[in-house]
Amino acid sequence: MGNSSKDNSANSGDASPADAPPSDSSTYSEGEKVLAYHGPRIYEAKVQKAEIRKNEWRYFVHYLGWNKNWDEWVGESRLMKHTEANVVKQHALDKKQGVDKNVKSGRTQGKAKSSTDAKVDKEDIKHNVSKGKKRKNDSGIEKGSGNVDKLFKIQIPASLKKQLVDDWDFVNQQDKLVKLPRSPTVDEILTKYLEYKSKKDSAAADSSGEVLKGIRCYFDKALPMMLLYKKERKQCNEAVVDSVSPSSIYGAEHLLRLFVKLPELLAYVNIEEETLNRLQLKLLDFLKFLQKNQSTFFLSAYDGTKGKGKGRDE
Repeated sequence: MGNSSKDNSANSGDASPADAPPSDSSTYSEGEKVLAYHGPRIYEAKVQKAEIRKNEWRYFVHYLGWNKNWDEWVGESRLMKHTEANVVKQHALDKKQGVDKNVKSGRTQGKAKSSTDAKVDKEDIKHNVSKGKKRKNDSGIEKGSGNVDKLFKIQIPASLKKQLVDDWDFVNQQDKLVKLPRSPTVDEILTKYLEYKSKKDSAAADSSGEVLKGIRCYFDKALPMMLLYKKERKQCNEAVVDSVSPSSIYGAEHLLRLFVKLPELLAYVNIEEETLNRLQLKLLDFLKFLQKNQSTFFLSAYDGTKGKGKGRDE
């Protein structure tokens, strides 16, 4: 998506110095229909409230056609006037990302698509269409040749979907990175889950252990190829050296990204439907474990000292 910071001039006329006090009158008024960046796309929204916080205007917006659970406070840099020129920009961005023609201004003909879904759409297009035509994965199977009929959906809990949106925003909008090494690491989280299952049912823990080995293996192989944003690649090259595995360095933030990709990764594996169904239940149980420990496993803020750079998640 376009960098929303580049639209400041469109939002507020002549840009004033960053340390200058805000204007007495806000750029957007309550009840005004606007265009708002959310994740990698632009959506129609309505300003509900406007206030000055920390010397800057911020706005509480409702995304038209979305559930009110997605209403949020945003900075002025994420908003644009609802003008013909900006609508053209919105449609051009949708076209560039290959958005389905039924999706218009953040709404679908039926169920509204969440910002996490929008993010997933962009990631799928980015890694598995454009790049998939040019190179093969580790097993020698060209991307895009997997059995699409075998794809199953992993229902990510709502609070973890919000975590994915915040994760995207921290890295790509705020130029911040997850500070490495993380604590707990992916390895430690998987171990904690196995201990948790063992206390409940030692027999079930055995089968869960096999699933966890698979998660660790997929994570270590997938992280450098499809779980990083462009701004994170330099950090990865510096952190993952010699024989160090990513699962011993990264934490819950990047592990959660894997669950967005797992359905398409498993499309290349020959698994019977019954086994696939059991696997799906185990993955959902693990996600509930992440959700239960969300405040412990996930960072509430990222490190802002090393995320500077021109790279975007492309």
